Amino acid sequence: MRGGRDARASRARAVSWSRATWRPSPDMGSLSCPSSSASHGNLPHLLLFFLFVGPFSCLASHSRATEILYSLNEGLPAGVLIGSLAEDLRLLPSAGGQDLQSQSPQHRVAERNPPLSFSLASQGLSGQYVTLDNRSGELHTSAQEIDREALCLEGGGGTAWGSSISISSSPSADSCLLLLDVLVLPQEYFRFVKVKIAIRDINDNAPRFPISQISVWVPENAPVNTRLAIEHPAVDPDVGTNGVQTYRLLDYHRMFTLDVEENESGERTPYLIVMGQLDRETQDQYVSVIIAEDGGSPPLLGSATLTIGITDINDNCPLFTDSQINVTVYGNATVGTAIAAVQAVDRDLGNNAQITYSYSQKVPQASKDLFHLNANTGVIKLFSKIGGSVLQTHKLTVLANGPGCIPAVITVLVTIIKVIFRPPEIIPRYIANEIDGIIYLKELEPVNTPIAFFTIRDPEGKYKMNCYLDGEGPFRLLPYKPYSNEYLLETTKPMDYELQQFYEIAIVAWNSEGFQVKKMIKVQVLDDNDNAPVFLQPLVELTIEENNAPNAFLAKLDATDADSGERGQVSYFLGPDAPSYFSLDSVTGILTVSTQLDREEKETYRYTVRAVDSGKPPQESIATVVITVLDKNDNSPRFINKDFSFFVPENFPGYGEIGVISVTDADTGQNGWVALSVVNQSDIFVIDTGKGMLRAKVSLDREQQSSYTLWVEAVDGGVPPLSSTAKITILLLDINDNPPLVLFPQSNMSYLLVLPSTLPGSLVTEVYAVDKDTGMNAVIAYSIIGRRGPRPESFRIDPKTGNITLEEALLQTDYGLHRLLVKVSDHGYPEPLHSTVMVNLFVNDTVSNESYIENLLRKEPEISIEEKEPQISIEPTHRKAESLSCMPTLVALSVISLSSITFLTGMGIYICLRREKKQHREDDNLEVQTPLKGKIDLHMRERKPMAISNI
Repeated sequence: MRGGRDARASRARAVSWSRATWRPSPDMGSLSCPSSSASHGNLPHLLLFFLFVGPFSCLASHSRATEILYSLNEGLPAGVLIGSLAEDLRLLPSAGGQDLQSQSPQHRVAERNPPLSFSLASQGLSGQYVTLDNRSGELHTSAQEIDREALCLEGGGGTAWGSSISISSSPSADSCLLLLDVLVLPQEYFRFVKVKIAIRDINDNAPRFPISQISVWVPENAPVNTRLAIEHPAVDPDVGTNGVQTYRLLDYHRMFTLDVEENESGERTPYLIVMGQLDRETQDQYVSVIIAEDGGSPPLLGSATLTIGITDINDNCPLFTDSQINVTVYGNATVGTAIAAVQAVDRDLGNNAQITYSYSQKVPQASKDLFHLNANTGVIKLFSKIGGSVLQTHKLTVLANGPGCIPAVITVLVTIIKVIFRPPEIIPRYIANEIDGIIYLKELEPVNTPIAFFTIRDPEGKYKMNCYLDGEGPFRLLPYKPYSNEYLLETTKPMDYELQQFYEIAIVAWNSEGFQVKKMIKVQVLDDNDNAPVFLQPLVELTIEENNAPNAFLAKLDATDADSGERGQVSYFLGPDAPSYFSLDSVTGILTVSTQLDREEKETYRYTVRAVDSGKPPQESIATVVITVLDKNDNSPRFINKDFSFFVPENFPGYGEIGVISVTDADTGQNGWVALSVVNQSDIFVIDTGKGMLRAKVSLDREQQSSYTLWVEAVDGGVPPLSSTAKITILLLDINDNPPLVLFPQSNMSYLLVLPSTLPGSLVTEVYAVDKDTGMNAVIAYSIIGRRGPRPESFRIDPKTGNITLEEALLQTDYGLHRLLVKVSDHGYPEPLHSTVMVNLFVNDTVSNESYIENLLRKEPEISIEEKEPQISIEPTHRKAESLSCMPTLVALSVISLSSITFLTGMGIYICLRREKKQHREDDNLEVQTPLKGKIDLHMRERKPMAISNI
C-alpha cells in the first residue's frame, strides 16, 4: 500500500490498493491505437471506437494498459473512498511546489488542459456497487451495500471484464472480486485500466446446522475412545477465521466428548468420542446440544439438538424366576387342558430377545407324548387321555433357548391323581332341528319354544345327581316333572338374529361327592326378513354447481339391512316425485343427473328415494333428497333499459340526484353483487353503486353544454367478473338565468341622425338583442320605458322585432336630441329578466357640431320611467301619416264654417296628397342611410353598417 494515501485510509481503514501493468500476449495482433488528440466534441465516437476496437488494438500498448487492485471490507456504507485512479495512475501534475501539493486531487486534475475524463467502459453488475467520479477518477462505494456472500458464494463467478463478480486465486484463495473496465480520456492521456476490487469478508454470518435435530447411533458395546463422525456439520457463509472453527457439547453426560478434524480443503468435521462403558439396558438414549462457533471477534454461535441413541447387542440371556413348578392333574382330566406355563425373560430387544422352549433330552418319551410343550408360549397341555398304567409322577425339564446363549432350565413336577369312580352321564334328546351338534332356531320362534330333553344318569347308582345350565342366553333348564333326572331346555324370549347369531351354553351335572361333567350345546339363530332397509341419513342434503357436466355424480346413497343373505340385499329406486333427468343406480345407489342444471330456472330439488330389500315379502324405507343448485357467475348484469334518458334543469346543485340506474343480476351472492361506474365523463358524473343513483359532481350549465351522453358499466363480483353497459342521455332543461344581451346599439353614447323629412311609419332604427336561454326564456319583448326630447312620443318600438318607427311627422319644434330608454325583457319563468339600452335620435338636417351632440349625450338624462309590460302577442297598429299631418287643417276648417265642411275636407285631402308626393320626391334625393330593418343575423352582425354611431 502506498504511503501517500494516508488521508483516505483514515476515512476507510478497510480499503487498500496495489497496481500492476497489464501486458498483452504476443498473438493479440499488430493493430495500433489512434494517436491523434480527441476533443470533447468527438468523445462519443471515440468511446464507441474503444468499445469495439480497443480490446484488439489499443490494449496492445504496453504503456497504455494498466491493472489496479483495491480491497475493501463488505458491508461498507455509501460514499466510502475506494481509491483515486488519477493519483494511482500518476496522472496528476508533478508536485513542483508547496501550493500544488496542498491542492485537492480534483483541482489538480482540472489543471490538465484538456482536463482528464474517467468513464466505465460498460455498465454491468459491478457498476451497481461503486460510483466513479468522471473528473477526479475517484471510486466510492454506492448506496447498494456489498454483501460478499450474496455476490460470490450465491451469485457465482464470471469472467467478463466490467460486469462480472468472480472468486480469484489472487491475492488470496478466498478473494471475491468486482471487475471494472475504466477508460481515461482524452487521447493524450488515454489509458485502458482494469480495476479489480477484492471484497474482504467480515464476520456477519453465524454458523448454522442444516437440520435442527441430529441423531447418532452408538452400539452399547462400543469401546472407549470410539470415534463417530457427526453428519450434517454446521456451515458458515463467511470464510477464513470467520468460518466455523470449533464444536462443543452443552452436556457431555460424563460419557462422551467432541473432537474436530480438518481435512485438506479446510473443512472441519466434529467427531463424537465415547469416554465410558455403555449399557442400553441401563440407558438407551442421551440428549444434548451441539454448538458450532466461528473465529470472529466476538464469535458467533449456532446450535442443534444432538440425540445419541444406544443400539442393542445380544449381551443378555433368558432367565427363569423359579427353578421348579409343582402341578397336580386328576386322572379324568380332559385332553387339551393346560396344566402349566413356563416363562423366561431376556432383557435384550428384537431378535436378541427371542426365546424358544423345549424339553431336555432327559425327559422320557412317554412324558413328552402325554404332555405337549408349546415352543413359543411355554404352555404345557394334556395331549392324550390318562390311562391306568400311567406313572403317577412326571419330571419335565424345560429349556429356554436364546440366540448365542446357554439355555435356562426349569423343572415342572407333575403329579397324577387317579379317579376310581365313573363320572355322571348326560344324555340329550333334541326337539329342535340339530345337525352335527348345532341346534338351529328361527329368530321369530315364540317364547318357551322347547329345544331338547336331557337325562342325567349316575353310572355308580349310589350318588344323588343334580343339573344346572351354565352360559349366557335367552334359555332356561327346568326339571320335567313327574320324571326324575329329566330336564327340558327351552327359550325365555324370541331370538333376534341382528343382536346375536350364535350361542354356546353348557349343561352341567354333578353328584353329591362334588364330581361334575359338562355337555356343550351350540345354538345357531336363523335369520328372517324382519328388518327394513335403513338409510344412513333420512334427509340427504346435496349441493351441485349449476352448468354441471352431463351425467354428473351427485352422491352414493347407502342403506343397510340388518337381515342376512338375500333378505339383506338392498335395491334403490327413485320416488314418483323425482324429475326424469335424475337417475339412481338400483345396485350401487349412485345418484346422477343427466342434464345441466340452471339455478336461475330452479334452485332447489326435493324428492324421495326408496330402499327395498329382497325378502319375501320385501320391506322398504324412504329417504328425502334435497339438492341445492349452487350459483355460478353465468349471468351478466342486466340493465332495466339499454337507454336511459333524464331531464335535469340546468344549475342543478352538485351531487344532486339525477336519476336511478336500475340493474339486476340473476346470479346470487357475490356473483350477483353489481358495481356501477361511469365509463366516460367520470370527471363530471358519479354513480352510487348501492342505490344506483346518478349524480353530477358540479352544477351544470345548459348554455355551455345542453346534453350529455354517458356510458355506465355494471360489473358483477364473480370470478371472472361479467359486465354490461348502458347508454344514458342527460338533457338539460333551460332556466331563465341569462338576461337579454343587447347587440345593437352597441353603446348608450351612440346616436343616429333623423332627417325632418322622414315620413311617418318609416323605420328609423332598431334594437337588437339575443338571449342564451331557450324556449319562452329566450322570447324577447321590447318596450320604451322612458323618453326625453322635444317630442319623443313621436317614436314607437315594435315589441316583437325591436324596430323603432316614426309615428308622427316631424315639426320644426322637433329638432334636437330625442332619448329613448328601451327595456329588453324575456318571458322567463318564474321571473323574467331584462336589460336596458339608451337609443339616441338627433333630428336635424345635418350634423354641424359633433362636440355639441357628444356633450348632450354625456349629460345624465332626466327620464321618468314609464314601466309598461310589453305585449308581444298584440300586433301593433300604425296611425297613418296622412291623418296626422292633415288634422290641424281639418280643425281650422271646421272652425271657419260648419257648412263648408265637405269642401274644406276635400281641399285638405288634396293638400295632403300633394305634400305626400313632394316628400317622396325629397326622399329620392336624400342620401341618408337607413338603419337595418327586420331581424339581425348573428353571424353577419360584424359586417352590417352601424347606423347609430358617433357621427
